[in-house]
Amino acid sequence: MTTQITVDVAPPGVETPPPRPRRSRARADRVLLLLAAPALLYFLVFHYGSLFGNALAFQEYVPFLGLRDSEWVGLANFQRMVDDPGFWSAVGNTLLIAVLQLVFFFPAPLALALLLHSIVGDVLRRFVQSVVYLPHFLSWVIVIALFQHMLGGAGVLNGWFSDLGIGGISIIGNPDLYRPLVVVQLIWKECGWATIIFLAALTQVDQQLYEASALDGAGWGRRLWHVTLPSIRAVIVLLLVLRLGEFLSIGFEQFFLQRQAVGPEAGEVLDTFVYFTGFADGDFGYAAAVGLFKGVVGVALIYAANKIAHRLGEQGVYRR
Repeated sequence: MTTQITVDVAPPGVETPPPRPRRSRARADRVLLLLAAPALLYFLVFHYGSLFGNALAFQEYVPFLGLRDSEWVGLANFQRMVDDPGFWSAVGNTLLIAVLQLVFFFPAPLALALLLHSIVGDVLRRFVQSVVYLPHFLSWVIVIALFQHMLGGAGVLNGWFSDLGIGGISIIGNPDLYRPLVVVQLIWKECGWATIIFLAALTQVDQQLYEASALDGAGWGRRLWHVTLPSIRAVIVLLLVLRLGEFLSIGFEQFFLQRQAVGPEAGEVLDTFVYFTGFADGDFGYAAAVGLFKGVVGVALIYAANKIAHRLGEQGVYRR
């Protein structure tokens, strides 16, 4: 399959107008820039401005003294982090849950998008989309309460088992089932919303490719493998790179709300470890060191994943 690229060339003797100065372009786009200003301010203040707080990782930070007067301890917080078994327990839980999310949650929106895209009727497709989008707008408090009502010790499932004379099953609060459970919760809540980008990519696939492959005798599976997936491969790779960049950021509220039920051994992840170490115990320097470690690992992962994307012929997050 060849891709034709058309380039607009000015006729002979006609000069190409020079590009407009940045000031005039900014004046012409002033409404769009004004609309983007709140989002830009948010990122500058809460994302880039907060980077200066990483200095806490190298201090024995005392809030009453501030950054300037708190004692500098160098790499002592990082040495403490290496020797802390609680930290490594949180790292192990985070890695295991992140792998489960990558294996089971990441492909789920793609599969759902392919299913929705295959629905012929527009009315049915919109109805199904509305249903699967709805859980995204529920808070984690409501989602976990629903799961507690269904799978808890006094939940609906155990009520059915009791009516059948079968012993109850401990799902909510069971440390052995906690990790698969949080992945199921994530899929139920966010799978529908995550299909939006995939559905947008699927609408851009050339329908003539499907018609040509059908004429060649390709069935549904071959059209999926040789037409659909290669056409949206750039989007899949881009989202995978971004997901790997957040590999250790698996969420806070979901795990914070269920940590006490299963105990820190199974329910502690890096985000909750930073919260309880920093805000509950008041050890801000150590918590900042753990947060900085997580950020550095995320940058390394997204850089490595982007390099792999370049080797696969995709642009990734940024170009070479």
